[in-house]
Amino acid sequence: MKTTNRFRIALMAMLPLVGLCSLAQDQPTEEKKATAEEPKIVEKSIVDEVIWVVGDEAILKSDVEEARLQAEQEGAKWNGDPDCVIPEQIAVQKLFLHQAAIDSIEVTESEIMQEVEAQISYWTQMVGSKEKLEEYKKQSIAQMRNELHDTMRDRKMAEEMRKELVKDIAVTPAEVRRFFKDLPEDSIPYVATEVEVQIITQTPKIEQEEINRVKDQLREFTDRVTKGETQFSTLARLYSEDPGSARQGGELGYTGRGTLDPAFANVAFNLTSPNKVSKIVESEFGFHIIQLIDKRGDKINCRHILLKPVVSDSSVNKSLARLDSIRNDILAEKFTFDEGASYISDDKDTRNNKGLMANVKDMSRTSRFKMDELPPEVARAIDTLKIGGISAPFQMINARGKTVCAIAKLKNRVEGHKATITEDFQVMKAVVENKRRMEKLHQWVCDKIKATYVRINERYKDCKFEYQGWVR
Repeated sequence: MKTTNRFRIALMAMLPLVGLCSLAQDQPTEEKKATAEEPKIVEKSIVDEVIWVVGDEAILKSDVEEARLQAEQEGAKWNGDPDCVIPEQIAVQKLFLHQAAIDSIEVTESEIMQEVEAQISYWTQMVGSKEKLEEYKKQSIAQMRNELHDTMRDRKMAEEMRKELVKDIAVTPAEVRRFFKDLPEDSIPYVATEVEVQIITQTPKIEQEEINRVKDQLREFTDRVTKGETQFSTLARLYSEDPGSARQGGELGYTGRGTLDPAFANVAFNLTSPNKVSKIVESEFGFHIIQLIDKRGDKINCRHILLKPVVSDSSVNKSLARLDSIRNDILAEKFTFDEGASYISDDKDTRNNKGLMANVKDMSRTSRFKMDELPPEVARAIDTLKIGGISAPFQMINARGKTVCAIAKLKNRVEGHKATITEDFQVMKAVVENKRRMEKLHQWVCDKIKATYVRINERYKDCKFEYQGWVR
């Protein structure tokens, strides 16, 4: 919801109170007395309420209630009073988002959709299936994607801003040893069981009939727009399978070339007339048609309609069968898993590293995963394997939201233990680096608060906040 809409809701919430006050002024004395004896309007009768203002952004009571409900559904624990913790967390995110806008931090639709799919995958794992998730949420998966888009965009923007602020922090081996030298025994971090996993994937082939169906539908859309029968934006709202832009009539906003899929960008940036619709474009997400809105410097604003071909069960089964054959050939030592990952796998993220999956976290990159950090389908596949074991073929949704089939190999497992400087230097280094980052980010937030207009509802002024400066 835009800030102006939020203020409008808050203003509308005040109108009943204003009306009652005006009416009371015109009543005779006896009527005033009777009115005074009536029950007071309780807080529940207010539609919504602005409880904090940070810069020119409002935080509504409903924002806090929704965040609390969502967190409680996911089993969150609060370090303090949630009525104080949650609005402060929202306010801090707004500070990072404001700075991200100033510094022109951008995130791609691909990155946003990866976050959306990861969240849906997590929820699915929690309840057991997508059908159960839809029943629990009382929404379709498509509706969940639609609602999650802006939330995940803001989360990703704030995350990228934090990374930018601490990108230059580094620690030396001497600093790491010095930090842990005097650390009490009970403060030495425990390293949970970690695994290294290799993967080979096959992407199920989409039948030409299904591709033709999607292209024919896009051609029909183009024809309707060209003939003036309907507007591009209307068709985007009705049919586009990009939930983030569909609500905006397919509009992406001003975007740089580097944040778009290369095939999409090549066509979009070559458009010259807002009255024309592009040819059909295939990207990693599906098939698009594009309409230019405006160009501004090295950025473009355009609309698009995305349609995704549906993968058939028979195609999935063929990919699973091929992977079963590949697994058998590896077990028969016709070639190694490393060779299969390098030359057979469709997974471009791991193919050049012999299939070894990379865990990117806390601005660092490692091949080790805790079990709950792996995609749930991969975690289940390797859970009972011995080191060197290869899983049976399984189906999964990859980071780009596409259905793929895979086999996984447990390359290594390191059982949980207390960290040591010789065996777990990278773990210890990460602890020190993270401490330095947290210190810098904490100070940045405190400094940002001092330079930002803040107004807080009176009832929050006795809260014990993590950051100083909110109350003035």
